[in-house]
Amino acid sequence: MTRKERYKFVINFFQKNLPEAETELEYEDPYELLVAVILSAQCTDKRVNLTTPALFKKFPTVTALSKTSFDELFPYIKSISYPNNKTKHLIAMAKMVMDKFNGRIPMTVEALMQLPGVGRKTANVVTSVVEQQPNMPVDTHVFRVSKRIGLAPFSAKTPLAVEKELVKNIPEELIHKAHHWLILHGRYVCVARNPKCQQCGVRPACRFYNSVILPKMQKN
Repeated sequence: MTRKERYKFVINFFQKNLPEAETELEYEDPYELLVAVILSAQCTDKRVNLTTPALFKKFPTVTALSKTSFDELFPYIKSISYPNNKTKHLIAMAKMVMDKFNGRIPMTVEALMQLPGVGRKTANVVTSVVEQQPNMPVDTHVFRVSKRIGLAPFSAKTPLAVEKELVKNIPEELIHKAHHWLILHGRYVCVARNPKCQQCGVRPACRFYNSVILPKMQKN
């Protein structure tokens, strides 16, 4: 199967079976989404969603967050991974949004990446979710799944390399949704250890299944 054929199969599968894919983070506006995505780094969406209701009740706007202190904010996110750094990043992020962006969350990847605690993945998430911009966030799930299936070559060693490969091969109007397809597939089916290949509808096109799993099954 060529890479073009593989992409066509995978896209058709997800369009049919997961047409309304979206983020599992709970948010009401760009400010809340940005905070949630910053908190989600190396932390589960489930844990973030348990944490943010009280956080957003106390700090409902970026203005409120910009005026808080470390000691006041920390208790609200202490159950999140790396709470010390994330507390500092959130406050600094809010202050920069107020000072440099007139209190509005910017909506370009370049501008978002100027904010403390915001890397390329986070910026891609915010812009693709809020405005359906054709940006592809590559987290550990997307990185793993893309290379396993064969959407990205083995030689793609970095998230940026995988991102470029996906953006090049996925129709622009589907890129914002394809991120969710891949991350949900990695979260629930193509898991890191013992992927659930027998439950996977993508396996006819999957490089890993056809080159590793299937030969093992045939030997047995």
